[in-house]
Amino acid sequence: MTTLEQDRPIVVPVTLHGGGQPPAANRQLKLPLAPSLEKRRLQAYLLLLLLDGAVITVSLLLVGLLYIGRADDPQALQQINLYLPLYWGAALITRTYSIQSLTSLRFSQARSILAIVITLTLTIFVAFFTKSSEQFSRVSILANLLMIAGGLTWARAVVHPLIRQGCGPTAENVLVIDDGGTLVRVPHAWHIDTREHRLRPDRSDPHMLDRLGMFMTNMDRVIVSCPPERRKDWAMVFKGSNICGEIVEPEVQEMGVLGARRGHGFGSLVVSVGPLGLRARALKRAMDLVIVGGATIALAPLLLVVALMIWLEDRGPVFFLQQRQGRNNRLFWIYKFRSMRVEKLDAAGTRSASRDDDRITRIGRFIRKTSVDELPQLLNVLRGDMSIVGPRPHAIGSLAGQKRFWEVDQRYLLRHSLKPGLTGLAQIRGLRGATDSEADLTSRLQADLEYLDGWTAVRDLRIIFATFAVLVHDRAF
Repeated sequence: MTTLEQDRPIVVPVTLHGGGQPPAANRQLKLPLAPSLEKRRLQAYLLLLLLDGAVITVSLLLVGLLYIGRADDPQALQQINLYLPLYWGAALITRTYSIQSLTSLRFSQARSILAIVITLTLTIFVAFFTKSSEQFSRVSILANLLMIAGGLTWARAVVHPLIRQGCGPTAENVLVIDDGGTLVRVPHAWHIDTREHRLRPDRSDPHMLDRLGMFMTNMDRVIVSCPPERRKDWAMVFKGSNICGEIVEPEVQEMGVLGARRGHGFGSLVVSVGPLGLRARALKRAMDLVIVGGATIALAPLLLVVALMIWLEDRGPVFFLQQRQGRNNRLFWIYKFRSMRVEKLDAAGTRSASRDDDRITRIGRFIRKTSVDELPQLLNVLRGDMSIVGPRPHAIGSLAGQKRFWEVDQRYLLRHSLKPGLTGLAQIRGLRGATDSEADLTSRLQADLEYLDGWTAVRDLRIIFATFAVLVHDRAF
């Protein structure tokens, strides 16, 4: 990695410590700071998984050739069918495919050997209890162990430089934010100064949160060092982001606090992790693409008819675009069918629609009542801005009574740790429509926080099916 040292005001300064190149002057900062490493880690895990399978298969066939005299011996083929699933299961349990296995060759080799030892042990137990141990020669089992262990050790040594080149020395993107606290330096991490970038954890400023989100994009860990009076604000910003956020606390290392992370001469309190792991996010995204892809094709005639009716009524634009806050506090443009008169559109969303609202057109009243106006958000799901199920995104100017949403309850930002959804737990409970009072927001916020606690694909499917019963509701004006 390179080392970008701080320059003068004409250049946006960022430092990346632990690299091999000399300081670079007059280098323009580009956001995001680094490409996402999640895809590269997945590719590395898949490479190791396939490589292990190939080594085991070749080793067993080679032992069969040397010991029995033929590589396609039925016993060797039977062992392959038994060893592979047992090994991959043992490898997952022993963290053979983990970030540490990508960064440490010794750890990777040791865990792969441990996995094959567990595999052979389980094979012996299976053979004993099925009374088929006579089919397995002690010499062949020992030969299998030595051949596979040697092959795994050699193969991982060969691919380790390739993995290190693709994923970097730490296989993680780490951002250290200096906000006036204890000086912290982490090898191979990005370091930024809030004073030079004019950054602050202002929970009441959506645009500032958007800027912070841009800096944190693609980061696996974000560490902030700040004075005690600003730790609460940073904690809430992190909790509403889809990252692992940490706040430096000098006494953590001495006290050994549970739930803290220690290393590199400093300690930090772990204040947030993404509510969904990599596998859960991949499954949720796959569900979104499959369901929304099919729904878009099936609903295409309806979408075209509605678009034509909106245009014929007043010859105005078909779609209404509005900025809303999504995952990681990032702003995005949400698509809706236009239901209000062009000259009375409310892009900021400061005024909620009422029952006798004079801004709503005739076709607009129908599509709002039946929730058809929300259908263009299928495009947001396909783009990756939204998910089918999640907290509903709100306009940044929305009010609950006389207060902005984040002023009513400081936990409001927590709902931004997931992608916003077309529907959610609050919607199927009837908590939707105008927020005339603070209680209207509090009740739906509680439902959103409940959804964040323990995601499952089954619950998403239940919410999707339950949504059909509330498409038409008396809170849609």
